[in-house]
Amino acid sequence: MQFIKRHWQWIVQAAVLLVILSWLIIAWINLNQNLAARNFGLGFDFLWNQAGFAIGESPIPFSPTDFYITALGVGLLNTCKVVVLGLFLATFIGIGVGLGRLSSNWLVNRLASVYVQGLRNTPLLLQLLFWYSAFFLSLPAPDAPLNLYNAIFLSKQGMSLPGLQGTESFAKGLPLIGLGGLMAIALHMVLRRRQLKLGAQPPWTKALPSLALIGMVAIALILSGGQSPVTINMPSFDTQAGVQGGLKLTAEYSTLVIGLSLYTASFIAEIVRAGIEAVPKGQWEASKSLGLNPIQVMGYIIFPQALRVILPPLTSQYLNLAKNSSLAIAIGYPDIYAIASPTLNQTGRPIEVILILMAVYLTISLTLSLLMTLYSRSTRWGQV
Repeated sequence: MQFIKRHWQWIVQAAVLLVILSWLIIAWINLNQNLAARNFGLGFDFLWNQAGFAIGESPIPFSPTDFYITALGVGLLNTCKVVVLGLFLATFIGIGVGLGRLSSNWLVNRLASVYVQGLRNTPLLLQLLFWYSAFFLSLPAPDAPLNLYNAIFLSKQGMSLPGLQGTESFAKGLPLIGLGGLMAIALHMVLRRRQLKLGAQPPWTKALPSLALIGMVAIALILSGGQSPVTINMPSFDTQAGVQGGLKLTAEYSTLVIGLSLYTASFIAEIVRAGIEAVPKGQWEASKSLGLNPIQVMGYIIFPQALRVILPPLTSQYLNLAKNSSLAIAIGYPDIYAIASPTLNQTGRPIEVILILMAVYLTISLTLSLLMTLYSRSTRWGQV
């Protein structure tokens, strides 16, 4: 009895763990028996069979003769395309709307409130169907697109925007520019830590990160003979060939990115507003007494403190955006979930396909959580 009283917590945990393991073993045995009764077996060998179906939008070459694993890889790339751009747009729009909710301007405040309340309280699927059917499908046909300033063309097929195009010096110049960016980030972190340790740093050192980036850009231009590694590719319209050049975004991809970004931004806006309001009012008053303008007060004093409150719920919204991308199947965008559906139907391997989907979304979510955790720790210790 004395042993039980002293170690009861460990005993309870061991009992719970034993129950969970027993349940998993029973479920595994039951699954194998049911599969054996239907002459099925567990295995992922089907991934190397021919898919036999086409994919409407693929960032890499794909044909029906390719394997199922290639098809699922295309779906994963399409999902990542949506998630990455959606996170950027949702954050940008959410911060702007959140600041608008705190604006003293009556019109800006009301418009931000209507945006938040309208989008947060309607289903995301309904919003996606609205953007797809009421906006893109109502646009003109591809042979007569809507022309906006000869830079943006809209049609039922999607959007054509100005984009970046690599030149002959792309292979030489871009790695050097990327190296300059990494050097600038590293110098900024080193100087930031030095400032936190010593309390000050010579003014001329603040220009070192920018000089590193500018220097590498100059070297890249010299090596490439003065030719920029990238140029702006403007779209153009011809009555015979249609829209040529530029960055083409399909209607399905555009719908999913716009819908996810606007919907998630409505939640991020409230998170930003709550985080800023959590900063003590004395910080505002002290900042204004130093003669700082509103932009400096928000950028240097208020927002860095609000980040500690903003980041945890912001991470949850990022994860929601990644998981909500599975609604792409409703508008015909070939993400990983949409491609897994015909794969499941054709192979008759529901367990394996569902396990792959779970692993993909789990990996995406854990990766986002890890990145946000690392960033949150850096802001906590002032190492941004």
